[in-house]
Amino acid sequence: MFDLLIERFNKSLSKLSSTRKITEKQVNDVLREIRTALLEADVDYDVAKAFLKRVRERVLTEDLKKNISPTDSIVLTVYEELTNILGGEKADIKKGTVLFVGLQGTGKTTTIGKVAHFLKNQGFKVAVASTDVRRPAAMLQLEKLAERVGVPYYRFDETSPVSIAVKSKERALKEGMDYLLLDTAGRLHVDEELMQELKQIKEAVKPSEVLYVADAMQGQEALRVAKVFHETVPLTGVILTKMDGDARGGVALSVKSAIGVPIKFVGVGEKIEDLEVFYPDRIAQRILGLGDIQSLAEKAQQVIPEDEAQVLATKIMRGEFDLEDMLKQIRFIKSMGPLDKLLGMLPGIGAQLKNVKIDEKKFKKTEAIILSMTKEERKNPKIINMSRKVRIAKGSGTTVGDVNKVLKEYEEMKKAIKSMRGLLSGGSLPKFPFRF
Repeated sequence: MFDLLIERFNKSLSKLSSTRKITEKQVNDVLREIRTALLEADVDYDVAKAFLKRVRERVLTEDLKKNISPTDSIVLTVYEELTNILGGEKADIKKGTVLFVGLQGTGKTTTIGKVAHFLKNQGFKVAVASTDVRRPAAMLQLEKLAERVGVPYYRFDETSPVSIAVKSKERALKEGMDYLLLDTAGRLHVDEELMQELKQIKEAVKPSEVLYVADAMQGQEALRVAKVFHETVPLTGVILTKMDGDARGGVALSVKSAIGVPIKFVGVGEKIEDLEVFYPDRIAQRILGLGDIQSLAEKAQQVIPEDEAQVLATKIMRGEFDLEDMLKQIRFIKSMGPLDKLLGMLPGIGAQLKNVKIDEKKFKKTEAIILSMTKEERKNPKIINMSRKVRIAKGSGTTVGDVNKVLKEYEEMKKAIKSMRGLLSGGSLPKFPFRF
């Protein structure tokens, strides 16, 4: 996601890293490169032009920020303006009937399942229904997704999309649902019949939200179609799908300025949980190579039980960290998602991962080696001599060399933890520049 922008923004801004005083020519040169990057990423031309104009005016007329270098002052200005064009603040979904609209093939029905899963995990009561009477397969797909997520699916023996929508809303109100997610028919193209149907449904149920589901890989075409929908059934938000593919990210930077509605979520995979809340400030941080520590921490909180985290933190503070703890950490990391996505959230790493192939099979090998050890060996790795290494290697289907590597990595982790304990016991952590 945003790989092109991350790479080009970092390359452009890094040219100012050793400069103590920024000249107008340097600013123009950097902004020219950023302009090229934005257009290559398929950002709307008018949006890119307005963004660059604001950045240039602020950099050349405002006083430099105190306590940070001229370069970091420019980075901060770019960050603030990026956050603005991305939407400024996170936009929540209002409770009530949420109408999902869009063309066929954008992942609309699957997205409804993902949103239902997300809202249910937030503790809300959610129900789903479909008004797509022309495609029974779409109704069946949503019903199966609802069953998988564990939320009710409303089915009615009706042929009128408007009637289904009204009855679904009445039932949702009767059952005390916080959200009714309502699917609508899609087409391979925009036509008058589709738009009239959407207008009638909207007038009948008066939804709290009208969300347009767009394929991020369609770029400016997705933006053009969204404008047509917005003119007919005023939208309140957008959900971008397939952001994990070859999407260049331009549509994400264009939506708010071009249409005037925020992005609510982005789809980042095929699994039901592969849906992320759209945080404009965090996306701006990722694009500038500043990482996304907040999202990383939230992912960790989702997969690491609080009591487990507390036990591990206590052991670390006491200087206790054995191979059993290392095994738990590996399992936690595996459950958080693909490693390249996690590393991309760390400051300064995202742009460097472009041509790096991360072998996640290594995790499985390490896990097999630790599982082949006895409980005593995991608690006290110092007792692992050559004969024990041979036994562990045979048990895990690896070599003695592989076992040695795991033991070396464990020792390096222990050293890193010891260093962290030293920082914490000193009462303060080192201060990093703005870039970090």
